[in-house]
Amino acid sequence: MTLDEYISAHSTPENAVLEAITRDTHVHILNPHMLSGHVQGRVLSMISHMIRPKRILELGTFTGYSALCLAEGLAEGGKLVTIEHNDELEETIERNLNRSPLREKIELRIGDCKLEIGDLEGPFDLVFIDADKREYCDYLDLVYPLVPVGGFILADNTLWDGHIIDPAYDKDKQTLGLRAFNDKLKEDDRFEQVILPLRDGLTLIRKIR
Repeated sequence: MTLDEYISAHSTPENAVLEAITRDTHVHILNPHMLSGHVQGRVLSMISHMIRPKRILELGTFTGYSALCLAEGLAEGGKLVTIEHNDELEETIERNLNRSPLREKIELRIGDCKLEIGDLEGPFDLVFIDADKREYCDYLDLVYPLVPVGGFILADNTLWDGHIIDPAYDKDKQTLGLRAFNDKLKEDDRFEQVILPLRDGLTLIRKIR
């Protein structure tokens, strides 16, 4: 048994809906590794339960797995807005969300994240960034006014399978985008942050001013 397998075996299991989404994503969808997956999904759910957000914004829906995990921790009457750029995934996302009783708490928007954010009004107590890695710096600036002081932002893939420190990826645009994002956060006194070595890297960010 590997360490990852041990961690998974000793973490609360996925519910039946999430298991089905995991299975179907790996069978039918290109790049299924983009799915948050069991352990990260439980972490997202746990963080959401800790915060008890009234409103959540997710950038990058993929097949809906992470949206359902985050929605588990919504406060009574809460809502999650999730934005996906790839319109070819819309039917899959709708089907997956409709499997869950949490569906009524989730609003799906199909379109460019940067444009859709401009149509939204805050506040959002929790934001999860998991869209185009080249645009992370822009996403951070765009969601900043929508997050109250004390609110949280999560950014996925911030270690990028180790590419973040690998010179072989010095010309890769997604890697460069993530490096710029990590460097931006390091120098930005509007936030406190910590990178967790969970899966592909998950940065926890708190807005302090």
